[in-house]
Order: sequence, then structure tokens, then C-alpha cells
Amino acid sequence: MRRIDAIILRPDGTELHLGRLFAGDNVLPCALGRSGVTRSKREGDGATPAGTWPFRHLLFRPDRFARPETALAVHPLSPTDGWCDDPADPSYNRPVQLPYGRSAEALWRDDAVYDFVIVLGYNDDPPRPGLGSAIFLHLATPDFGPTAGCVAVQRADMVWLLARCGPETRLEIAG
Repeated sequence: MRRIDAIILRPDGTELHLGRLFAGDNVLPCALGRSGVTRSKREGDGATPAGTWPFRHLLFRPDRFARPETALAVHPLSPTDGWCDDPADPSYNRPVQLPYGRSAEALWRDDAVYDFVIVLGYNDDPPRPGLGSAIFLHLATPDFGPTAGCVAVQRADMVWLLARCGPETRLEIAG
């Protein structure tokens, strides 16, 4: 199977939170942050950060799915997995174990949006407080509702992407 090194995301121009991923010969619908795309991302602004971001690894719900086919490093989620979103915390924009003493997002959710999560290399090397955390490529809601700043695709499209992506894959978000 041919690998995809670059995926291009372009807002579709109809609503701030809708876009298209150009991956190989495919064009996939996606949801973006409620505030659209920005070049000056800030924690809590609801925007998806413009730029080119590497795929770090995949998190997935092993109670709902078998390990997916992918060349990415794969880590199964557990009910205690979280992601720190407190800019004042030394673990900002890093995985943490719940319960956590500061603000952190739960990665084990009742809905399906985090059943597959590709962690994007945004503001992580090193994290700079307040510039945004937990920017993921994850599953979309059925109505492609806006995200808090992530990119979201349908499950079938995620499975297709995973089979063709690896650590060399980059997501280029035009803004």
C-alpha cells in the first residue's frame, strides 16, 4: 500500500468549521475548530492552528476496536488517560493520568470521537504555555460539528488514512 507523506487541509469556504483533506487522490470532508483556522493559536480559542504538523502517534480505544493497520506508533487508551490543558502546569500539552490535580481533558470518552486519535506535533517540542494543547486528528461527530481546535474525519476515512500514514506523514493546514 502506498504511503502518504503529506495531507493538505483547506477550509471549504462555506462555514468556518468545515474543510477538506486532500490525501493522495482522495478528498475527504473534515470538521475544524469552531473559530476556523488561525495563524495565532491560543489555548481555548476554538481555532485550528495553521501550519504543517507531523503525525506523532495513534491512540485508540481497544475495548471498541482491534489495533488498526498503520505504520504509526500505536498506544491503546485506558480510562485514566488524559491530556493536560493547563498552561501553568509543567505537563502542559502532555499526556497525564486521571484524576489529575490540574485541568486535563479525558481521552476515554462516552462518545466515539476519541476512538481513534492521531496526536499532531503542534506546540509540543517543547510546549509553550498558552499556545494551544491537545491538537489531534480524531473522529468527527455524525453532523460534522465543530471541534475545540482539532481536525475530525469520518471513521471510514480515518481507517483509510491510518493504513496509508506513518511517522513521515505531515498535515498541512492552510490558513
